[in-house]
Amino acid sequence: QCEEAAYEERRYPAGKWACVTMGEPMYEQSISMSFMKLMRYICKENSVGCYLGMTVPVLNEIRLTKDGSKLEREVITAYYLPGEFQQNPPVPTDPEIHITERAPLRVITRVFYGMTTEETILREIGLFWELLGSTDAVLQETYFVAVYENPSIPQRRNEIWFICRA
Repeated sequence: QCEEAAYEERRYPAGKWACVTMGEPMYEQSISMSFMKLMRYICKENSVGCYLGMTVPVLNEIRLTKDGSKLEREVITAYYLPGEFQQNPPVPTDPEIHITERAPLRVITRVFYGMTTEETILREIGLFWELLGSTDAVLQETYFVAVYENPSIPQRRNEIWFICRA
């Protein structure tokens, strides 16, 4: 029987992402509202007027408060544009959606399953830090929650990404 690796390091190339920033009272509200905006963009509300195609993961960029006990209110939800739209991204009709070019990224990532609430995310970040031990190799204030499946799936696959310093 194979043991699943506790975490792995990955590299992602530079690319264009459609991003929405929300600062609702609850993390779940922010990601839900942002994702609905992105889905409308993906499905038709764009300058080419057609379905762009879904990519995964959808990333939620989060920051911790100074004391590390809570998430900052503002969450950036990001959808990676499919290859055929990387050079010339369709313009969103929603002014709250911004197309952003992101630099290459190196992350250390760990899988977890289930709902992504502020509580589960803080727990996963804590567990990951316990696993990694003390290190300056990754950022300690900004993280990504990578979502691979529809939010309605009860045991959906997610990852917590620690961002490696350049």
